[in-house]
Amino acid sequence: MAKKVTKVFKIMAPGGKATPAPPLGPVLGANGVNPGQFITKFNDATRELNGRVVGCIVTVYSDRTFDLEIKSSPASELIKAELKLEKGSGEPNTKKVGKITQAQLRKIAEGKMKDMNAATVEAAMRVIAGSARSMGVTVEN
Repeated sequence: MAKKVTKVFKIMAPGGKATPAPPLGPVLGANGVNPGQFITKFNDATRELNGRVVGCIVTVYSDRTFDLEIKSSPASELIKAELKLEKGSGEPNTKKVGKITQAQLRKIAEGKMKDMNAATVEAAMRVIAGSARSMGVTVEN
């Protein structure tokens, strides 16, 4: 007989460097997950990401076991990493913080394709370009 799913929730944490300290630990405890076990499993699965924020879907079962599904980093994190930016613009319409090329958009879109709701790489590039514009990054043709 299959285990009964009691809860499914999403979290964002730095890959390979998560700690059971707040805000992660209390969220895990409130959802019936042992924070120590989760942190060990999560950090082992994301060690190569070296601190880059990643999404994770946690499925908790009735016997207090859990499964992790690691997603790719948010588009904004990938854009900041590609352009070596500290943060996006607070006023994206007036203050620009950088420029991104089509080649860089393609690289990000191909890396994120499995987690996106896009049928083609070109469609994924348009989604990433929209995220870049909303961060104050100029998209070059």
